[in-house]
Amino acid sequence: MLPTTELVLNRRIATEQVAGRAPSLAAAVVRDGEIVWWGSRGTVDGARPHRGTQYRIGSITKSIVAAAVLRLRDEGRLDLNDPLDKHVPGTSFGSGTTIAWLLSHTSGLTSESPGAWWERSQGGDWNDLSASLTPGETKHRPGRLFHYSNVGYGVLGELVARIRGAHWLDVVREEILEPLDMRHTTASPGEGGLPHATGYAVHPFADVLLPEPAHDAGAMAPAGQLWSTLDDLCSWTAFVGGRTRDVLSPETVAEMREAATVDDSAGAWTAGYGLGFQLMQARGKRLAGHTGSMPGFLACSLIDPATQTGAVTYANTTSGVAIAGLAADLIAMADDHEPPLPAEWAPSPVEPGMLELTGLWHWGPKPYHLHAMADGWFNLVPADGSGRASRFRPLGDDRWLGLDGYYAGETLTLGRVSDGTPAYLNLATFVFTRTPYDPAAPVPGGVDPEGWRA
Repeated sequence: MLPTTELVLNRRIATEQVAGRAPSLAAAVVRDGEIVWWGSRGTVDGARPHRGTQYRIGSITKSIVAAAVLRLRDEGRLDLNDPLDKHVPGTSFGSGTTIAWLLSHTSGLTSESPGAWWERSQGGDWNDLSASLTPGETKHRPGRLFHYSNVGYGVLGELVARIRGAHWLDVVREEILEPLDMRHTTASPGEGGLPHATGYAVHPFADVLLPEPAHDAGAMAPAGQLWSTLDDLCSWTAFVGGRTRDVLSPETVAEMREAATVDDSAGAWTAGYGLGFQLMQARGKRLAGHTGSMPGFLACSLIDPATQTGAVTYANTTSGVAIAGLAADLIAMADDHEPPLPAEWAPSPVEPGMLELTGLWHWGPKPYHLHAMADGWFNLVPADGSGRASRFRPLGDDRWLGLDGYYAGETLTLGRVSDGTPAYLNLATFVFTRTPYDPAAPVPGGVDPEGWRA
């Protein structure tokens, strides 16, 4: 990036490292799938951390596990509305908890696994975890509200393992990490001789450090086990923004970014959760990704899908660094100082017969414009810019599926007269006509035979 932009970004991480008293801190900005800036402060083993230094990424692991679950959904191996019991029988809660609720932290399950603090203890296996989850560990009615549950992602790791017939980590490595070239993302630090940071607690009243343990979390590992590098996590950040490299379809990743639940306790929502992704509204942007924390480490990966600018931030401290705010600031600073250019316009072909459907249509008296798009898609927008708008993709046989807003999931059907001429559009029972309330169209309730009058 420009030297002036780099100065602003470097100063931001420098002030955060000092204010948060982080032994080391590293960050990067990714745009359009490429790292355009990175910087670090502090030291790891006496040297500045670099793009290949591993840090523990904590709960960002959850998003990667969620992608493995959505791959199973897209293959038809499960439905998100399936009760857990259908695939992992034998739990105290599986008959009343769906996979979608587990993904979005609305299952009602307890936040932490019963027993010792799992993040600082050697983990047990699935049988140990399942046995500890008695009926009393369901804290809320399933589906009622957002209640962050590390346990829920331990359960989802077992779900992936049951259906694939392999350890969840092997599935994630083969199906997600390797296709995204995230080959330095591992379950334990230093695999293959990779340099890695040591996790520390910083004393609240003195500038001294205490090393934190880094245990294998066992059955809880899908909630926060992985270690990664700036290079690898920038690849993941681009994935969250829609550059999916066929690991999932961009449409599925967009679905994961949809808010399944929001926190609006303080008024307008500023934080929410989708299907494995945290959502945040900050600095006028809607960001998607995830934060991560484990004893000794903080991490964050966020991206603005609208500008395709994202950021990754790491620190090897248990607390003190505003890791998500830092990532959000880096994204906003990059876009403020070097706003991305819009994609160039270029002509594109439209499917035969689409042009005759474009132009002015009316829902009752309200005018709409229907625009032809590539690949047989349409965009229906109110002529005055206010009201219900949606894109539609073709289903065949004069039918299109709504993708956005009020009409998401609804079907747009073209009605023709006997000679095949297009006559009206039917959208979820709303009839659109070329002129307001065309009496020749099947407008529900009919059209007054005397017509318009003063």
